[in-house]
Formats: sequence, structure tokens, C-alpha cells
Amino acid sequence: MDARSESQPTPTKSRTTVERKSERELVITRTVNGPVRLVFEAWAKPELFAQWWVPKSVGLTLVSCEADVRTGGQYRLVFRCGDSEPMAFFGRYIEVIPQARIVWTNDEAEDAGPVTTVSFEEKGGKTLLVMQELYPSKEALDAELASGAKSCVDETFDQLDDLLLVAA
Repeated sequence: MDARSESQPTPTKSRTTVERKSERELVITRTVNGPVRLVFEAWAKPELFAQWWVPKSVGLTLVSCEADVRTGGQYRLVFRCGDSEPMAFFGRYIEVIPQARIVWTNDEAEDAGPVTTVSFEEKGGKTLLVMQELYPSKEALDAELASGAKSCVDETFDQLDDLLLVAA
């Protein structure tokens, strides 16, 4: 990704944008089709979160999803790809304000991982999601972008929209 494209929003087929705001910060924005109450529940209830978080196209299975979504709570997600060894992702919730914001750490790396903040704002029965990821260094964000991990973000949020349609 060149410097010019990293600093400008990149719309995809839906309403998702991914924008590098600084050397260490990435911001993903999406409007989803549901009221903030339902959207927050989809993030805060493990049984709902597990239904939409993993993009189907990547071949990962979410083996377990444990989350105590409250300030001071913790989470642990375990994924498997085919017959490979399970991969665990875990962290703690720094701040949870129901229907407004969730802030969590990503602690699985030996070095400090990014801190993620997702904010929820209702607009006409839909919810604007703003997800900010603050990485510990420019190199850490560069590595994340080079991995291609953010390429499926639109699919992930499409799956959230699908879940919200069923819940409505």
C-alpha cells in the first residue's frame, strides 16, 4: 500500500472505509442496518459475536468465544484453520459503555498489541460504527496492513448486517 492510498479513505462495495490516520492509527468506519441497541448486543454477547466476526471466505472456524464484556472483563477467541493447531486471541476490556463504546487490548503477541476502540452512534435506525486501532509502533501497523488481514473487513460487517436482519 503506498503512502497516498494509506492516507485516503478506501470505499468498498458497501459502506465500509479503512483509513490510516497516522503512523500508528487505523480507522474503519461502517454504517450497519440496525439500531444501536441490537448492534451493541451483537458485539457484547459472545453467542451473537461468534455468528458474524469471522469472515466465511477465509476458511477459519471460531472454535470458542468467551467474553465478559464489561470494564475490567476479559475475552478469549480460539480459531482453527483446517487441521492446523488452534490460534488464541485474547485481551481485556479497558472501557465498556453500553450502546456507546467498547475499548479492548489485543494481548496475544509477545510485544504489546493494538488497542481497539469501537464506537456506536445511532442515525435514523442505523448505527455508525467507528473502529479505531492504535498500534504500538508504525512497524506494527505496517505489518498488519501487509498481512492482508484488513482485506476481509467488509465481509465481516456484511455478516453483521445479515445477523441484524434476522434479529430485527
